[in-house]
Amino acid sequence: MARRLRPVGLEFAESAPLRLVFAREVSAPPETVYRALAEDTANWPEWFTAVTLCRPTEGADGGKGREVRLKGGTRFWETVVATDVAERYAYRVDESNAPGLRALLEEWRLTPAGTGTRVQWTFAADGAAPFRFTLKLARAGMGRAFRDAVTNLDRRLAAANA
Repeated sequence: MARRLRPVGLEFAESAPLRLVFAREVSAPPETVYRALAEDTANWPEWFTAVTLCRPTEGADGGKGREVRLKGGTRFWETVVATDVAERYAYRVDESNAPGLRALLEEWRLTPAGTGTRVQWTFAADGAAPFRFTLKLARAGMGRAFRDAVTNLDRRLAAANA
């Protein structure tokens, strides 16, 4: 059963009680990576294997949103809160069926790195004590999922430009 989460703004990426931050470099330029993240959302499952569905919707405030489903059945209904082309893509979760979750914001920051891009993903969350404990235990697995996803995305973008 989905529940409404506490709405948060971009500042939550820095102030959340629990922040997981991962970074990796890819060979594609920031503009190309940004398009894959923010404009080609339907194809997320092709490179982020934990994602089974990602489709654009209307956000809670009438703006852009997304519906995301993960392996295992977790679902998110999100509102996009930042679309700084080639620099940042961020969204907050408005509703979810994840137990114990109270607030969640994800921010993808893109910075030039030579001819490629440094991709940084911040997972900023708040939840009940069992949720926070579980998320801390899941840190390594989330890091691997991020690393694998960004590696897959890099290969996908390289193949598209070959």
